[in-house]
Amino acid sequence: MLLNVHIKNLALIDDISVDFSDKLNIITGETGAGKSIVIGALKIGMGAKLPKDLPRNPDIEGLCQLVFYIEDKAVWDALSDIGICGNDENELIITRRILNGRTINTINDEIVTAAKLKEASVLLVDMHEQHEQQTLLKKAEHLKILDKFGKRIIEPIKNELKEKYNIYSRLIMEKEALSMDSGERLRKLEFIKYEINEIESAKLKIGEDIELEKLYNRMNNSKDIIEASSQVYDATGYTKGSSAGNEISRALICLKNIKHLDDELSDIYSQLESIDALLNDFNVGLKDYIQSMEFDDSLFIETEDRLDTINKLKGKYGKTVEEINIYLDEIKAEYERLAEYDYYIEELDKKLSTAYKDMMSVAKLLSKTRKEQAAILCDNIRNALEELSFMQVKFDMVFDTLDDCTSNGIDDCYFVISTNVGEDLRPLYDVASGGELSRIMLAIKSCMANEDNIDTLIFDEIDVGISGRAAQKVAEKLAVIAKSHQVITITHLPQIAAMADNHYVIEKNVASNKTVTSIERLNNDGAIMELARLLGGAEITDNSVLAAKEMKDMAEKTKIHHN
Repeated sequence: MLLNVHIKNLALIDDISVDFSDKLNIITGETGAGKSIVIGALKIGMGAKLPKDLPRNPDIEGLCQLVFYIEDKAVWDALSDIGICGNDENELIITRRILNGRTINTINDEIVTAAKLKEASVLLVDMHEQHEQQTLLKKAEHLKILDKFGKRIIEPIKNELKEKYNIYSRLIMEKEALSMDSGERLRKLEFIKYEINEIESAKLKIGEDIELEKLYNRMNNSKDIIEASSQVYDATGYTKGSSAGNEISRALICLKNIKHLDDELSDIYSQLESIDALLNDFNVGLKDYIQSMEFDDSLFIETEDRLDTINKLKGKYGKTVEEINIYLDEIKAEYERLAEYDYYIEELDKKLSTAYKDMMSVAKLLSKTRKEQAAILCDNIRNALEELSFMQVKFDMVFDTLDDCTSNGIDDCYFVISTNVGEDLRPLYDVASGGELSRIMLAIKSCMANEDNIDTLIFDEIDVGISGRAAQKVAEKLAVIAKSHQVITITHLPQIAAMADNHYVIEKNVASNKTVTSIERLNNDGAIMELARLLGGAEITDNSVLAAKEMKDMAEKTKIHHN
């Protein structure tokens, strides 16, 4: 349930906060007072695109915040599936802050994208916008309505069909890719054979390229390495009189002659002996290293040629030896397919036939299930239409079969209706008037609401094009829906406003030389005066007030009757 809407610095709104209750919440107001601004703010809170100039004062933060209370565990589970967590109070708080052309979106204080807001919002609110009933004039929308109504049963079959359709489509693409004449096939075989021979003749080994690069770098830098290492050997060895090894040897002789004179000198002598041994080991190792860096020119040329061969293959077939081997396996498989082309196509056709049968089997099951769900949906809509003053209405769904199966099945279906006795059923998109579409959409919404877990329904002027008895029936239907759902409705009709469990009025006033929109929750007396305004126009008379009281009393009795 939507508990609160807080709007700040958006359009004509400075700062308003509205607490909504359960059951039927009605919003009324003069034309141009800003009713559409409130609905616009709700849409913004639910992830709609933000106009750049939306903040009234661009230097102050714009805010739209929606607070929901959610008891249904299934809704929390669905929210959790898209990465949204609740809190201990079962509240979900959506906040959008707008400043300097940038928007920060949060859900329960965690930053989210606008797309995530939309994902969450469709689980919380079903919003009927102005002229949404016009979508009923689009045949493609009818199937969407049916699939949404029967989602629990239909969606698993649709998902299975998508899998089967994808398998079939991949096989079709594979066959199309192999479709070629004999001349083209032979040319391709020769080209693949050349590639196979080029790779296999190289006899590549995993890791060989890395070892060769190391060896090549050593050989390529060996001259500089030997020169520098030889200088180190001379400086630390025993070949020159001033080298470290010779100097240490002379120092050992000196210490040896005097070490018997003092016990501490013996320790010092032992330390120097260790240094001499370490230096000797170092020189032996360095000499071995220098000798290992002496390469034969033929080995250098051989290594360079081998690296060139490997790098050429890398440039054509893969960045690494592993990738080249994978490519080799792929072209070998393709060579086998082309070499055994007729057999392979025959096997592929068998797979295609099986895949098509599997796909069509699921598509037919989907169509059968849709027809079963359509019968239930149409029966429910027919009953709802009768409650909305469509007398002896007929309502059904026609199913045609598409020439080809798609990932959505083989059904091309649409609603048909007859609103007058003796008239044949005709496509809904051909016959319904504006007022009829409003009531038909309300009937559909009422049926869908019983199937969804969505707790909050918002109707933005569902009363377009209706009046009199039809308006009264729409009011009664909204009251019935509000028994099990929170309903928020903008209306200009007194019959609907009278049915309110909670009545709000939107007004536009001038304060401090600027126009501001405000919203107020009315008490019983205020609601009656607002009804009188709706009934009587600009001037509220005693008669219009009496009529408003009578209408409110009748509405309360009607709600008791429907209970």
